[in-house]
Amino acid sequence: MDKTQTIAALAALAQPTRLQTFRLLVAREPDGVAAGELARLVGVPQNTMSAHLSILANAGLVRGDRQSRSIIYRSDLDRFREVTLYLIRDCCGGNAELCAPLIKELTPCCLPDEAANAN
Repeated sequence: MDKTQTIAALAALAQPTRLQTFRLLVAREPDGVAAGELARLVGVPQNTMSAHLSILANAGLVRGDRQSRSIIYRSDLDRFREVTLYLIRDCCGGNAELCAPLIKELTPCCLPDEAANAN
């Protein structure tokens, strides 16, 4: 991941409908959501959703897979991880104790169910 790719991803997310759409797709992993259903859930016309999905796809944040007559969209969690890591790679100048609160907040969402329930 380089600076240009990161800027493209952040720019794609810097719009309320696209941010809402991306968050919805992340929440619906791994199943994804059909394009028409996304438009309904977000409350925008289908052609508007199509334009937003195109921007997100061009930034590498979502991908669409044709299933019969529908296109099912999914977030690209690998790309999301790359963007996030690019932003925090040099976190706190190597002072791990400064990054500890950030890591602690991120960890519960990423633990397997049994470990998350133990907290």
